[in-house]
Formats: sequence, C-alpha cells, structure tokens
Amino acid sequence: MSLDNSTERKILHAPLHDAPLVEEDTTSIKRPGLMDQLPFTGRTRKVVEWFSVVFAVYILITAVSIIGSGFGTATGGSAEEVFAFAQNPVIGLVIGIFATVLTQSSSTTTSIVVGMVAGGLPLETAIPILMGANVGTTMTSTLVSLGAAGDRNQFRRAFTAASVHDMYNLLSVAIFFPLEWAFGILDRVSTWFAGATTGSDGGIIATIFTAMGSAVTAVTDPGADLVEAGLLAIMPPVWAGIAMIVLGVAGILLVIKFISSMLKVLLVGNVEKMFHNAIGRGPISGIISGLIITVMVQSSSTTTSLAVPLAASGKFSIWQIYPFTVGANVGTTMTAMIAAFGFSGSAATAAMTAAAVHLFYNIFSAVVIFSLPFLRPIPVIGATWLGNLGAKNKLYVVAWLAGLFVVLPGIIIGLSALI
Repeated sequence: MSLDNSTERKILHAPLHDAPLVEEDTTSIKRPGLMDQLPFTGRTRKVVEWFSVVFAVYILITAVSIIGSGFGTATGGSAEEVFAFAQNPVIGLVIGIFATVLTQSSSTTTSIVVGMVAGGLPLETAIPILMGANVGTTMTSTLVSLGAAGDRNQFRRAFTAASVHDMYNLLSVAIFFPLEWAFGILDRVSTWFAGATTGSDGGIIATIFTAMGSAVTAVTDPGADLVEAGLLAIMPPVWAGIAMIVLGVAGILLVIKFISSMLKVLLVGNVEKMFHNAIGRGPISGIISGLIITVMVQSSSTTTSLAVPLAASGKFSIWQIYPFTVGANVGTTMTAMIAAFGFSGSAATAAMTAAAVHLFYNIFSAVVIFSLPFLRPIPVIGATWLGNLGAKNKLYVVAWLAGLFVVLPGIIIGLSALI
C-alpha cells in the first residue's frame, strides 16, 4: 500500500515516540584533570575556570603556529614534493577521514591542516583533507548511540539520529568533492576571502583582521619561537621540524579536549536551555542553535552527541534533530578560524585561506542541501533505513562503522594506487 505525499510527510516529521524527555544530570559532568581539584569555590572558581579556557585557546593558537613552523622546517620549503602522494584528491579525502577518526575531533584535524598550509602545504592538497574531516567526525555520535542498545526502539531512534550526520556529510562530499575537483569553487572563494581579510588591498576589513592577527601573534610567537630555537639547538632541521609537528599535534589534542570539557561545564545550563528552546521550531532555528551551541562548546561531536539521547527518548523526531546537526557542522569551523590568527604576513593569508575552505564548504553544503527539496530528505531517508537495520541486528552497526571508516577508505586508497 502506498501513502500520499501529505501522509508520508506527517509520518516523517512526527516525533518518533512520545516518551518524556530525560534531562541531563549536570552534576555528573566532571571537570578535566586538576581543574576538579581547585581549592576555590563560587565566583572565584568561575573566574579561574574561564581564565583556564582563555589560556587553553592561547596554547591552541601557539600549537598551530608551532606546526606551521615545524612543517616549513621539516620540508625545507619543498612541501609540495613531500606530499606528492596526497595530490590525488581521493587520497586527501581518505587522509582527512582517517585523521579525524583517530583524533575523534574534526577541530583537531582542521587546526593541524591550517598550520600545515601556513607552513607550505598546497591548498589543493589540503581541501580534500578538510572535506574528509567532516565525514570522520560523525563516528562519535554513532558510538554514543550504542548507549541505548539495550532497548530496540530507543536504539533505533538513537542510531537514526546519529546516522543522519553521516548521511548528510556523505551527501555533502558527493556534491562538492567532484565540483571542487572540476572547478575549484572552494579554492577560488577562500582565496578571495583570505585576500579580503588579511591581504594588503582588503581595505578596512583586512586592516581589522590584520590588526587582530598581529595582536595574537605578538602574544603567541614568543612561545613558538622558543620551542623552535630550543629544538634546532639540539637537532638537525628536519628532525627538529618533525619534533615541532609532534609537539604541536599533541598540544592541539590536549587543549581541544580540555576546552570542550571546560566549556561544557561552564555553559551546560545555557546550552541545555538553548537546545530545548530551539529544536523543533523549524529548520532555520535548528541550524542556528546547532551553530551557536557548537561555537560555545567548541566541539561538533559534543553538540551532535547531545542530540542523540534526546532522540532516543522520543522527545524529538529525526527531522527536528537533522537541522541541528547541520548547524553543528558550520559551528565547528570556528576553531580553524581562531587557529588562523596564529600567523602573520603571507603565512596568515595561507592559514586563513585553509580555514575559509572549511567555513565555506559547510555553509555551501547547508545552503544547497536545504534549499533544494529533492536533496533535503535524502539524509533522513538514508538514516531511517540504516536505523531500522541497526535495530534488527547490531552487526549492521558494526558493518556500517567498519565499512565507512575503514574498509571503504582502504579500498579507495588501493584503487587509487592502481590507477
């Protein structure tokens, strides 16, 4: 029996279940590391915690700057030859997926790429890696959905909500990867944006951005220069550069996790309130709330994972969660934009260009997919199908994770090597 369009739409947009919302127990959220042992209370503790976040952002920018310097030192200005293996855009896409799966943070991957572009990595090599980062980050929310595996209906809703992020990002890549390969749209737009914000001919906007960048680098450069000088004093340039890259990556991994954890603690009440008030009020509201919350907590993984338990409870439908995850994709680009301010001169323009690629890729994806009625439902249809399969047998979930994040990238790399 077939349904008419209006009936089908009502079913798709209806809440998946009418169970009451399970509120998050904010008292169970733990502060990272030593922050949980602070001898302060009340307002003093809040001030110290906010200061720790500011300091962590300083470390983040410094770490990205160290990667840029280290990459330039290690490659000796020959980054294009060193990364010749990644000039195939398909290989770059797979590298972005693998890197983000390993770090469980697209912000980490994009920040590293920003530093490498500032150090000489060609932009055309970096663009597919940045696209792949969007796909790799979806694994976190899928893992979160496994927490509802004890109840088939709840797991179906949770896995469907997590999978819509996968399906949306795969659709984005399917649209923009070939377009970029053929026409260089993101390359052109991002190069223009970087020139307008950091170049010498960008007018008042470039002046403001340049002044901001100069102020940031004046604070962060001494730390990066100290690390570089210390390593060059005891190692040959190539090894010193590699050591700088390793230190920078380690620093980014640590501070991204710290910043996300601390902001979740500091803003959890506001985030929860915004989340509950915005979701379900239409796609625009959902996208904006996902964007704002992700900027606030500096982690799209945290934002999308927050939505999964609410979908599992049945309070919100997949159509209500869907725009929220799209907004999270756009919001996560802010980390790379912040990281780009760790450079000056031509390196600043290169870094901003890479950051702008991630920004415009996610903006264009949201506009195109949500503006075209025949594209908009595809992620929901795919996620619903996958959620139903996963509810029948958990082996489908294992197969999906392994296939998307391991087998498929491996096959792509193998085929690319043969061609």
